[in-house]
Parts: sequence; structure tokens; C-alpha cells
Amino acid sequence: MKILVFDIWGDYGHFKKYFTTSSPLTYSFPPKTAIYGLLGAILGFDKNDYLKYFQDRVCKVAVKIINPIKKTRIPINYIDTKVAIDMSKIKNRTQVNLEVLKDCKFRVYVTYKDKSIYDKLKKMLFEKKNVYSICLGLSEFLANYRFVGEFKVTRINNNSKIVDIDTFIPFDEDVMIKIQGNRQYLKDTVYNEMDSKREVAEFVTVLYERTGKPIKCDISVYYELESGEKIVFL
Repeated sequence: MKILVFDIWGDYGHFKKYFTTSSPLTYSFPPKTAIYGLLGAILGFDKNDYLKYFQDRVCKVAVKIINPIKKTRIPINYIDTKVAIDMSKIKNRTQVNLEVLKDCKFRVYVTYKDKSIYDKLKKMLFEKKNVYSICLGLSEFLANYRFVGEFKVTRINNNSKIVDIDTFIPFDEDVMIKIQGNRQYLKDTVYNEMDSKREVAEFVTVLYERTGKPIKCDISVYYELESGEKIVFL
């Protein structure tokens, strides 16, 4: 199997947690559904139906932290656009503190079952093209990307050996983590799949290290790139 690898980064990012409303909090990384949107923008899929191209797990995604996770808050003004006729006459605004990621950078590993879509994505990444503007969660937070390359990847059925995993790992009680000093381990529950109606179909709990250091664990299945990186698909 082959996968495509690219880095994506931006000054700010926001991936809203599903349980926050008036003071939006952000996940520390783009969930897989956000990566779907990013890939859809690169490929030119319509925003209203791009999710139909990612049903039935035809796309596999893994994510690695490159820049250490940093967060800050930005005050923003919300206005009610539903009742606005002349935007210049709007006087009332609601100010909220938006939690955002700062100076964020991630590495994305992706493969696709449909060869025609895989080849198109490879071409777009290689030529550094995208049909629509790409962003980190919100349209205001424009992103840049760099194609790292295409790599062969081997599935490894692990026999309870402790290995260094470079990406986020789906976490459950059966996975043994070897805790190391000078590490900052974090766990989060995120939406992992959406149906074509944009309804969440699956949540997953993931474990990661805030600064991007590898996680030593005995996860049962992982994938090794010819470059030596070891990844786990979400």
C-alpha cells in the first residue's frame, strides 16, 4: 500500500469541540472529519456533498504533531446575519472569546481506495494546487501546505512489543502506554466519522503527546513507512 504525506500549517486554527457553545473551545488538532474537508477543498468537491466521497471508510488518515500545541484566546464580535438587511446599519454585536491554536503545524498521512481520486490528490499535492482555499477549521484561518512525498507502507501486526508511534493513536484500555519523563500526554474524544448528512457517525478517543514526541506503546496494529515513521490510522 502507498500513502501520501503532506505538512499543513497556519498562524491560527480552530476545530470546535462539540460540547461548547457561547465560548467556543478548540481541539488541539484537526479531527479526521476536518481532514476530509481539507482534502475536499484541495480536490474541488462541493462543500455540500463532499462527505459522500468519504463514506464506508474509503479514506484512511493519520495525523502527527510537528509544532508543539499552543492555545490562546481571541475576542471576536458576532452579529446576527439572519435579520440583517444592511450590514452597515447593524449596531448590536455579541463579543465572545474564541479559543484558537497558535502557530500550528501538522503532518497528514492519507490513502484512498479509489485510484482515480488517489492519483488526482497526488497530482494536486505535487503541483501544490487546490481548487478551493484551504483553512484550519475556520475560513478566516487560511493554511499553507507542502507535499512531503509518496511512500510505501507496511502493515505490522504487533506481538505485544513496545514501539514508538509518531502519530495520534486511538486509545482504549487494552493499549499499554510506557510513560516517559519529559512527556506531556493528553487524551481527547473527537468526532471521527460523519455521514453524508453531516451527522456524527462515530466518536473516538485519541492519545497524543503535546510537543509531538513519539508515544511508546504496544498497540496491536500499526503501519511503518519506508522512511521509518510508524503511524496509526484514526
